[in-house]
Parts: sequence; structure tokens; C-alpha cells
Amino acid sequence: MNTPTPAAAPADSGFVDGYLPDDEVLAAARARAEDLGCHPLSAGAGATLRFLAATLCAKAVVEVGTGAGVSGLCLLRGMAPDGVLTSIDVEPEYQRAARATFREAGYPPGRTRLIIGRALDVLQRLTPGGYDLVFVDSAHIEYPGCYELGVSLLRRGGIIAFHNVLAGGRVIDPSHRDPETLALREVARAFREDDRLVPALLPVGGGLLVAAAI
Repeated sequence: MNTPTPAAAPADSGFVDGYLPDDEVLAAARARAEDLGCHPLSAGAGATLRFLAATLCAKAVVEVGTGAGVSGLCLLRGMAPDGVLTSIDVEPEYQRAARATFREAGYPPGRTRLIIGRALDVLQRLTPGGYDLVFVDSAHIEYPGCYELGVSLLRRGGIIAFHNVLAGGRVIDPSHRDPETLALREVARAFREDDRLVPALLPVGGGLLVAAAI
């Protein structure tokens, strides 16, 4: 006899985010993000990124959306000691804040490559099949384009991940038909239907959509 699984309690997400709390460097990075008006990913989502990077022994990672360096620091902490994080953002001020975060965490400049520009332009210039992990946390309207380009960057067994794909519940509410919500639905559908990928939707970070390249 199968026992029904109880629904997740609202407090569960708080417990997940508190399981591996921020240290001083991450807390300082979050404070910078708040000052700049950008919204960093949750502690639970950050821990998941670190886990994925460590599982892959990632040496080459692409991040779309540098912010103040919260997600980048989580990725770096999971990557191989000689790994390089390539992070893309249109805001120079964000990348200055991220550099401060990485410096405070003790990472030398050679561990990061920060590129200022539109993600859809920069991704086209990167090496196809040359990356272990691609993480996207940018304007939702760009997600479909980042999906197409991001998958092409992955080596076999590499992972692509998109942050906050549920958008506070808008994606599952059919009454929402704005361009950003439609873009998120398009990406979620594309992940599920792409024969090159093994996808999953993880209940962290407002919905962390991940897939492994096969």
C-alpha cells in the first residue's frame, strides 16, 4: 500500500535555506546586492549550485547574470581548484561589486573572467562543447535565447541551470500571459522536449530548472 506524501509545509523553504547558512563573505555580497537593487539567489539555490559544480569537478563554468557575485562565489566554491568562471552582465557596477566579493573570498583574478555585454551576444562567442556548467539568472525574456545557446556550450554530461523559472507562481497560473511569463513557459517546455537533455525541476530558488546533456 502506498502512503500519500504530505504536501510541503510553507516553513520547509526556510529550513532548506537555513540548512547551510551564509558565511560572512556571502552575507556581505548579499548586502551589496541589496544596495544595488539586484536580487541574489537564495542560500538553498546557492548550495545547489555549489553541489552541482563539485559533482562535475567543473573546470569551465559560464554564468549569465553576475549580480554582486553571490551565485558566482557559490559556483567557485564547488569548482575544481584550477577552474575558471566566466560571468556575463550588462551592468559594470554589478561586476565591480562581484570582483570585490571574489577578492574578499580569496580568489585570484585568474579564476574569473568577467565580461560586460548582452548575454545573447557574448554566448555566441564562447567555445561550443567547452563548458561543464551553464547557469542563467538574467532577464526572463532572454531565457529562450540563453537556452538555445547555452545547450550548445555544454560538453557531454554537462549541466545547464535556470534560476527562478516559476516566477512566484506566475508560470503555473494560466491567467498570466505577459512576455516574461510566456518566455519561462517556453524554456520549461523546451527542456522537457529536448532529446539532448535529461531535465528536472528542483524546488529551490523559485524553481531551479536543470538538465544534463547526453
